[in-house]
Amino acid sequence: MLREQLKAALKTAMIDKDTHKISTIRLILAAIKDRDIASRGTSKDGAISNDDILQLLQSMIKQRKDSVALYAKGGRQDLVDSEQSEIDIIQSFLPKQMDEAQIKTAVEDVIKTTNAAGLKDMGKVMAALREQFAGQMDFGQASAFVKTILAAK
Repeated sequence: MLREQLKAALKTAMIDKDTHKISTIRLILAAIKDRDIASRGTSKDGAISNDDILQLLQSMIKQRKDSVALYAKGGRQDLVDSEQSEIDIIQSFLPKQMDEAQIKTAVEDVIKTTNAAGLKDMGKVMAALREQFAGQMDFGQASAFVKTILAAK
């Protein structure tokens, strides 16, 4: 489903001659293809799932946000604008993102349902969050909430 959206968006960008969007979508499709190749032995059809694609898109956004911070620190506004444009294009393929309050509520609910008792259960909680909220949540922010809540137990 997400693959088809990406391919359709690539065709539209080509028709519109939007070179920046074309190159960004091609980067996404290339990353998906790399993951497909890496998963050939483990998945039944040799292709990664939609959830895996969503996680890939989120990691691509995180990489670009890190780059934006470095470019801004170095005074390269042209590169900041370029990376920010890529972030916007990638985010257009993600579901609506949860805000801070929604993330905190989701973390609390998952901690209750997994019966997490301390920091040793952090991996179990994060795995459940990734399964339920792939592509919708900033897992860096969620991780901080999980750590704070579990450390208090």
